[in-house]
Formats: sequence, structure tokens, C-alpha cells
Amino acid sequence: MTNLKKIGLTALAGSLVVTSAFAGELTATGAASMGFAQINGTADDGRGKDLSMGNSIYLAGSGELDNGLNVSISFELDNGKAADSGSVGPFDNHYVEISSDALGTLRMSGHGGSSAQSKMDTTAAGDLWNNTLGMTGTINSAAAGNNSLYYTLPTLMDDLTLTASYAPGRAAVADTNTHTSLGAVYEGVEGLTLKYGQGDSGTKLLERTTTTMMASYAISSFTLSVSDTEEDNVGNDRSVRSYEIAYTVSDDISVTYGTEDFELEGNSVDEEVTGFGVSYTTGGMTITGAMIDVEGAANVAAADTDKWSLTAAFAF
Repeated sequence: MTNLKKIGLTALAGSLVVTSAFAGELTATGAASMGFAQINGTADDGRGKDLSMGNSIYLAGSGELDNGLNVSISFELDNGKAADSGSVGPFDNHYVEISSDALGTLRMSGHGGSSAQSKMDTTAAGDLWNNTLGMTGTINSAAAGNNSLYYTLPTLMDDLTLTASYAPGRAAVADTNTHTSLGAVYEGVEGLTLKYGQGDSGTKLLERTTTTMMASYAISSFTLSVSDTEEDNVGNDRSVRSYEIAYTVSDDISVTYGTEDFELEGNSVDEEVTGFGVSYTTGGMTITGAMIDVEGAANVAAADTDKWSLTAAFAF
């Protein structure tokens, strides 16, 4: 039996090698939130006032094996998670990861994994459209998620991180291809971060390629961010361009202002989203307030909506 230096694993033996059994401990951390929102406008989905709650427990462990490999495992317990092809409640996101300086890092996600492209496809403004506004027609990310592999290459040069992902076609989903994705992050200039990701998704008859480029620059208390994501889809290309300026008032308070502009091929109406947010952190609690406005929702003229929300999130 191998003794782990810090926190051990119980479930990994069969997936790595065959002759050893591993035992140890998992740490448990929690996250919870309470939120209230008001949604109005011609494009809302009829909810109006909305109460929301988040509650998850994360089990995680890691350690070094006798052969020098570092191994980690993580499970999210979320009773509200509905069963799907990769996750049966109460389990939500979960993965096993092996790494070393020479080999890089390989993560197998049973549920909730990212592709190299989707890892960085959040818009510069933080996906304002997805803040429970009930909007449709957004850009598809490169395939990932359930039963996928995500690989981070060993360091080839300082400040450059290269990644790749693999999502095999599943027999349960007709005509699903095997999909791959590549990503790169460069942080070689103080305050500057550059990201690039490209990958594919869809079926054999409707293959899609999604490309994301992002840049952010932090100077003093300000951070400026810009992103561009393009989806090549037969007869239905989409793009979203986004900008955000964030200002750190103090260690506890920050404010943001961001925009997102969605364009749909063959449609003269752009979906324009703007948002203003304020957050305050004290101890393990973060209180966030936001106001979001949408014009031309789902690229439909005069389809407008707006939302304000207040959320308290807790980590323990």
C-alpha cells in the first residue's frame, strides 16, 4: 500500500495500474448561494421575480505515487443535479487527474469537463447573456463535457501554456463525431494575458468549428478585456464580440461594466447586451449586484429585456 504525503485517494487504483491499492482521505469543502432577481421586458420567459439557490459539496484529494506521478480526484455533490448521460445525481462535476513535470497533466472528466476551446470561451464581459435571461441562439462551444480528456502540455517556454482536448463520439448519440480542440495562453508581458482556442462539435452532417481569441491587460486598479468568438456553421454562422472594464476599488470591492454583441448570419438585427456589476467580499462571503439590459434578444427586432439581481455566495 502506498502512503500519500498529504491527502490520499481511494478510487484511482483500477484506472492507473493494476497491482496496487490506494487508500487515504478526501477533504470536503462547500459552496452555497442565495439570489433574488427581477426580469422584465418583451423577451423575458415569464418568470418575473426569481429566487435561486446553490448548494454543493466538493470532495477532493491528491498525492504523489511511488513512481513520481501526482494524482488528484474531485467530486461535486449536488442534489439538484438531474441525471444525464454523464452524471447521475447526487454527483455533478467529477474528474481524475495525473501529472508530472515531464509528462504534463492529463485530466479525465466523467462530467463537467472543458475542451481546450470552451475553457476560454467565456466572453470578456463574463457571459452576460447567460445570467438566467432565458435567451437562445448563442454560440456553441467545442465539444467536451462528459467522458472527455483534457491535456496540458509540459512547459515548453516560460509563460506559455498549451492545451488539447479529446471528446470521443458516443454510441448513444446518433452521428456524433469524435472531436478535438486546441488552446494556448500567453502571459509573458506583465499585466497582459492572451488566449486562443479552436475546436469542433456537432454531427457528421452538421460539423461546427468555434474559435475564441481573448486579451486582457491589467494596469493599476483597472483591467481592460476584449474577446471575439466565431462559430462556422453551415448557413448559420454566429459571432460575439465583447468588452469589459473592471475597477478594483479596494481589496473587498470591485465594479465592472461590459458589453456583448451577437451577430447572426443573414440577420440584420444584432443582439446587444450590456451589464453593470458591483461585488463586495468579506471573509468567505461575496455579495454581488448586477443590472443587465438586452436589445434585440435572439436577434429579433424589438425583443428587449432587462434584469437586476442580488446574490450572496458563501464558501466554507
